Amino acid sequence: MRTLKLHFPDDALPTLDTFVKQTTEARVFRRAQAVRHVVKGQRLHTVSDALFFPYSALRKWAHRFVSQGVQGLVDRPRSGRPPQMTCELEKHLNRLVDQDPLQHGSIHSPWSCRELATVLARETGVQLGRESVRGV
Repeated sequence: MRTLKLHFPDDALPTLDTFVKQTTEARVFRRAQAVRHVVKGQRLHTVSDALFFPYSALRKWAHRFVSQGVQGLVDRPRSGRPPQMTCELEKHLNRLVDQDPLQHGSIHSPWSCRELATVLARETGVQLGRESVRGV
């Protein structure tokens, strides 16, 4: 197997340390943590085995970090239909969950996903399926 020749910038470790502390997305955190180990001098295979990370993925993220910095570790936009669940809609749904369903005309005391979707649609005009509501 060929040895991977990557030349990391001098400030790579402090940059990654700061990025790891600031990131909130679990996938991005794992990538940054894995690349950080590689920057510290550990072999890709050792890091991929220790962190249960596919070797090919770690290799890709290490190359992206060298060429793009920490922005290379962030998810790129994905194709397809954009999600209907916006941050504001999720906050509204969380407020609903904290309220008593009986106040919204339900005949049952605990919320069901279908009832939450119905009340959310009535209050916001956005139609979501019960599986979308369940995902929150």
